[in-house]
Amino acid sequence: MSRRLRAVDVLVVGAGPAGLAAARRLAAAGAGTVEVLERQRHALGARGPARAAVRAGAVLRAGVTATGWAGPLTLDTTGPDGLERITARAVVLATGARERPRSARLVPGTRPAGVLTAGELRQAVYGYGQYVGTRALVVGAEPVAFGAVRALRRAGVRVVALVTEDPWRRPGAFGPGRTPVPVLGGTAVAELLGRGRLSGVRLVGRDGRTTTVACDTVVFTGDWIPEHELARLGGAELDRGTRGPAVDSAFRTSQAGVFAVGGVLHGGEPAATVVAQGRAVAGPVREFLAGVPPWPAPRVPVVADAPLRWVAPNRLVPGEHTGRFLVRARRRLERPVLSVAQDGVLLHRQRVRGTATPSRSVSLAGGWAAAVDPGGGPVRITVAGPPTGRRDGGPRSACRG
Repeated sequence: MSRRLRAVDVLVVGAGPAGLAAARRLAAAGAGTVEVLERQRHALGARGPARAAVRAGAVLRAGVTATGWAGPLTLDTTGPDGLERITARAVVLATGARERPRSARLVPGTRPAGVLTAGELRQAVYGYGQYVGTRALVVGAEPVAFGAVRALRRAGVRVVALVTEDPWRRPGAFGPGRTPVPVLGGTAVAELLGRGRLSGVRLVGRDGRTTTVACDTVVFTGDWIPEHELARLGGAELDRGTRGPAVDSAFRTSQAGVFAVGGVLHGGEPAATVVAQGRAVAGPVREFLAGVPPWPAPRVPVVADAPLRWVAPNRLVPGEHTGRFLVRARRRLERPVLSVAQDGVLLHRQRVRGTATPSRSVSLAGGWAAAVDPGGGPVRITVAGPPTGRRDGGPRSACRG
């Protein structure tokens, strides 16, 4: 079957908050023909951000999937209008992230119906109005978990508890609504029970004691996996920490003309964060369209060492202005001190205000980037443990995040 050939100025793949923010800003700034592809048919609807992007001049196409690359800036797609091959002057990947499913979390027990991720729950409730159960347990205690509570209540499901392995230091229940939901901190899922349909979940506390909660639905939240397949197929370098495309402060991937923003870089960020990324990428995209050469090289890797999970952006272009970095921890860290070093030379130290957790990023000042040696090794971010020296021009005092 032949493909219809088309050309646009900017092709945005993904109509989440980041993609729509990028499309709106680019269209309003006169970047030419800006088109957004979204594989979900119901994802656009009458949402405010979608309407704003259209008013700015962007074209939104729902039910269209990018299946692969036919060239450096050419994507093959399939959708209601059949097969197409779209060539763009610049591509913005905003394909988002998904939560790791139960099978990949290695949760023991049977495999009954009624086990969902938060994304599957949202689809069932808001997309299709499907039945999801009567009594639910939500695993996680971060913003996406609270969104799952709201979705379950909208579907008429009683939420019996939120479970989190992290200590819960706030009052022992969570709203919204008139009926607070109990939060069980320091508790993990030990086993799923039931044949055919989930009948309960066995929990284990830090003291080793177990209890069984009767429920017919369990919703796993968090533990994000970037939807990086399209980036990988296009040859974009992936970052080992985030598992998404490696990007610099201008959201440039390793492929000239291909940018990436939002959850595909690192899942689980608040909507305000990914919207800001979508807006910020418009400037670099417009510069690229205007012919600003060349695509930056070299790009110095920025690496987060354990107990940190990842840092973003994770590539540095020496000499370019760099704002703040986001850092995510593997485990809960109370007011950690972050050290930034290159080749054993201290560039920056910063005590984080508050707590770093696996579900919430912390901010790291980026003024130290000016002292990075373009010909040196990777920049490493560690917790405490100062390196052996300090490079001239590096910050002399810690900053607060």
